[in-house]
Amino acid sequence: MVVAVAMTIAVVTAKSSSTNKNAIHPQPRPTTVGVVTFSSENPIRVGVVGAGGRMGATVCDAVVADPRLVLVAAVDPMHAGKECHGLTIGAELKTLADAQAEVVVDFTVAAAARVTLPWLGLHGMHAVVGTTGFNDADMATFKESFTRSSCLIAANFAIGAVLMMKFAEQAAPFFETAEIIEFHHNAKADAPSGTAMVTAQRMAAASSEWATDPTQHEVAPGARGGEGPAGIRVHAVRMVGMTASQEVILGTAGQTLVIRHDSNDRVSFMPGVVLACKHVAETPGITLGIDSLL
Repeated sequence: MVVAVAMTIAVVTAKSSSTNKNAIHPQPRPTTVGVVTFSSENPIRVGVVGAGGRMGATVCDAVVADPRLVLVAAVDPMHAGKECHGLTIGAELKTLADAQAEVVVDFTVAAAARVTLPWLGLHGMHAVVGTTGFNDADMATFKESFTRSSCLIAANFAIGAVLMMKFAEQAAPFFETAEIIEFHHNAKADAPSGTAMVTAQRMAAASSEWATDPTQHEVAPGARGGEGPAGIRVHAVRMVGMTASQEVILGTAGQTLVIRHDSNDRVSFMPGVVLACKHVAETPGITLGIDSLL
């Protein structure tokens, strides 16, 4: 445990914005897993599910901008018939098979992805998934589905967010109290975010010594936020003008540590998505997070 001495607040901030969207430059290399072969000579054929949404549309832009990737299919039942980089957005997953997509990026909602991912596994396509909200039963189904191809599921593709989670995990054993506050735009349907829950899970796994919540009465029900793993409180803010931010606040006697990450633009997630598209085939089965790719 940290020695109890008076200290000022220490703040660690990692920001992602549109200025660092080219931060990752992975070297091309041939990869073979399952039924799909990647090589530096042939661009990877990518399909996007949820292509009409804000994240999906940004993914399409990123795929088109990368010379090692080629956008061959876009699927979104809510936007079927619209144009996307010269493609007509399809309403059905069959669009992906017709286009011979090798990697499919999914940014939708859990209910839709529960149908999409087993279908991709059945058809031998690799999956890069930014959708969150899956439970243990879902993960078991995905593991059974991806036997000939690979699936990477990440709560957050921003490099700064990955580092934030890692730093919080490393700091956890040195503090006995911690809370997480996540901030998102007012159109986000789920709360708390997948990033917040993964952060809490990793911190709880890193330390078993957490102080109990001293609160005896909530004047406003829910004021203490949701109770996550190991009793770590998680608070969700939904606000006009926000994109995605998260603070992890840790405290012990005489000091606090705040680790914060801000995504100011959706392009902050794109280097991680593109990296995953290029390397998803390297690890058979299910991979959680992009940590292993960095």
